[in-house]
Amino acid sequence: MLVIVLVVLGALIPACSTEDAAPSVAASTSTGNAGPTSPAASPSGPTPTELRHARIRLVPVAELEQPVAMAVRAGDRALYVAEKVGRVVALSAGSDPRVVLDLTNRVSLGSEQGLLGLAFSPNGRYLYVDFTDTEGDTHVAEFAFDDDGADPASERPVLFVEQPFSNHNGGALAFGPDGYLYVALGDGGSAGDPMGNAQSLSTLLGKLLRISPRPSGGEPYAIPPDNPFVGWSGARPEIWAYGLRNPWRFSFDAATGDLWIGDVGQNAWEEIDLEPAGSDGGSNFGWVRLEGTHPFEGGSAPGAVPPVFEYANGAGSCAVAGGYVYRGALIPALAGAYVFADYCRGRLEALVPRNGRAMEARALGPRVDALASFGEDARGELYVLSLAGTVSRIAA
Repeated sequence: MLVIVLVVLGALIPACSTEDAAPSVAASTSTGNAGPTSPAASPSGPTPTELRHARIRLVPVAELEQPVAMAVRAGDRALYVAEKVGRVVALSAGSDPRVVLDLTNRVSLGSEQGLLGLAFSPNGRYLYVDFTDTEGDTHVAEFAFDDDGADPASERPVLFVEQPFSNHNGGALAFGPDGYLYVALGDGGSAGDPMGNAQSLSTLLGKLLRISPRPSGGEPYAIPPDNPFVGWSGARPEIWAYGLRNPWRFSFDAATGDLWIGDVGQNAWEEIDLEPAGSDGGSNFGWVRLEGTHPFEGGSAPGAVPPVFEYANGAGSCAVAGGYVYRGALIPALAGAYVFADYCRGRLEALVPRNGRAMEARALGPRVDALASFGEDARGELYVLSLAGTVSRIAA
């Protein structure tokens, strides 16, 4: 890890498609019915004209070793970044990067494996990490956390998921506005979901999970009583949404609670899914029956929620990297737009959501090699993480 911070203000392709992807795009109407409870009204995003006038640049923040995820902690000005190789690093103004957790001797280093996600409990007392171990299986673990960092002796296993293949591990973690922990898991890997995991409610693979991560009744976590499949015979009660191939980054709109998911496609289509706030969970996003809005295996999935946005593969694209709705104050023309990218194309893009449909999508200008992920600080400003090593802030 390089240990010099340039500016601090406040060799993974993420389950790539098997072919390159193209800048051609297609918007589709979404009628999703899943998401956390929060105000139903969504502040308007920019008009297409305003978005066309958005001008951004990237301000370097730090050089790290394969930064792949970012989180912030309540009452703490530092940015916390997960390095794929197994470290969590704190970035603070005027200081060198500081390692606050080191799991380098425990994580696998395959192209879609490693330390993949992190999140802090709403009160900041616990750090949760998602990593694949040296056998390639997924762990979500909890560590007590204070201003000195994570206490290694406090580690408590929360969730373990056996992975049948080395790809499609998902790995993103986030606490929703409802205070529950959401966990993204891919379909188990290989290609074409050969085990049928994404459409099966008996497995956690190919799902977005929703749990209360603190121990309850002798179990390592509790199941929220209003999860959509609680009490269903043969269904895992942790499941919040299903029919996902490899949800490579999801986020909650800080202003509305809407849930956005970037789901990596197979051969032809990359997709962005939207679950409006206030819904009850249980959405089926269609994989493996559908790839985006297009038939894949089985041809149809009755009741499946179509993506709010999809784009065709080809001309240098390979895998969508889900981002955030911009709610910062420094780039007014971008306020309310969803910012995302494609790993291979590396071009920052934004779309305007209107009533569950992407009304406008445009490139924002900057390109980033090996663009792996985005981050959001406590003020709503956005960051870009590159597996080439750079953490950058999006600026006007």
